[in-house]
Amino acid sequence: MTTLVLGIGNTLLSDEGVGVHVISQLQALGNLPDNVTLMDGGTLSFILAGSIEDAENLIVIDAADLQCAPGTVQTFIGEDMDRFLGANRKFSVHEVGLLDLMAVAHLAGHLPVRRALIGIQPHLLDWGDAPSPAVAAAIPQACNMALNLIGEWQ
Repeated sequence: MTTLVLGIGNTLLSDEGVGVHVISQLQALGNLPDNVTLMDGGTLSFILAGSIEDAENLIVIDAADLQCAPGTVQTFIGEDMDRFLGANRKFSVHEVGLLDLMAVAHLAGHLPVRRALIGIQPHLLDWGDAPSPAVAAAIPQACNMALNLIGEWQ
């Protein structure tokens, strides 16, 4: 079983880049199974569709409007992820949306069987190269959620 952990976001826009910061933290922790790939997805591109289609398991980490306090972390698994993405189409700095990439994988018949979104409520989406204190404090929690999912799916 291959697992892709995809962190997305723009690290020049404060909390928007939290997914990429989580990937960096997971890389620093190390000790992941050989079948797990950590990927900095940046601001998304259709180039990522192939990596998503090739994965049997997919964990996406991104800033998300959860309608909660900044730094809140929530996990959406399987169809809950699909519903959340469908209901929360937002204008973003991403070239394409995550929902678009998931639709490409679905149409190709290669939607990862196990998939999850770890969403982190942003506070600041303005120019800045570091997350706000509330979002920075949430990074270890998001890492633990990703590690727990990886463990469950092995």
